[in-house]
Amino acid sequence: MAILRSLLFYPIFYLGSVLFVLFTAAMIPFGPRAIRAGVHGWTGWHRFCARFLLGIRVRVEGRASSDPALYVMKHESFFEAIDAPTLFSLPAPFAKAELFSIPGWGKAALAYGLVPVEREAGAKALRTMIREAQARIVDGRPLVLFPEGTRTPHGQRGPLQSGFAGLYKLLALPVIPVAVNSGPLYHRRWKRSGTITYRFCEPIPPGLPRREVEARVQDAINALNPAGSSAD
Repeated sequence: MAILRSLLFYPIFYLGSVLFVLFTAAMIPFGPRAIRAGVHGWTGWHRFCARFLLGIRVRVEGRASSDPALYVMKHESFFEAIDAPTLFSLPAPFAKAELFSIPGWGKAALAYGLVPVEREAGAKALRTMIREAQARIVDGRPLVLFPEGTRTPHGQRGPLQSGFAGLYKLLALPVIPVAVNSGPLYHRRWKRSGTITYRFCEPIPPGLPRREVEARVQDAINALNPAGSSAD
């Protein structure tokens, strides 16, 4: 059944994705509202396909804050990356710069307000990220970061990228960790049915020492991942 569901999911979701990307790119001259309609339509399409083709339900424990915050999410699969505009209200995710070279998608992502991350550019890249992030904060948008920088298999802890510490220090925002357990269902060729859970954890205040905040983030984003939690 998993194979059959996946064979249906891939062509239907990706064909729809192409249409949504083309639509969003075409809407760029018409301003933010039109661009957002395209992006939110795409991420909603993904959630629909996951539910009715793959049999994946979504459960959310806790909720996002109404105040400015930096959300740091566990990254186990592409599910949570695609799903962010459905989970949050008009988020501004950080994404690696290479993704913005994808034809159509890159321009649409920039127009929507994603923040490019140039991992090899050092301090210059951090200054650019801070400037872009502050502009999103002024617009009232939640910042969303995958601090591990890449997908990490369920049951494992990935090291936090150095950029997280710089953002935490310079933005001086509360950090809200978000645990997710999408890996066992979605991070595979033949995807499985079941429930993916997001858990919004307790906010971490700004101003803590780097070692302490990183340890707290690691424990929190692995809260649904017992094998990766130091508490177990």
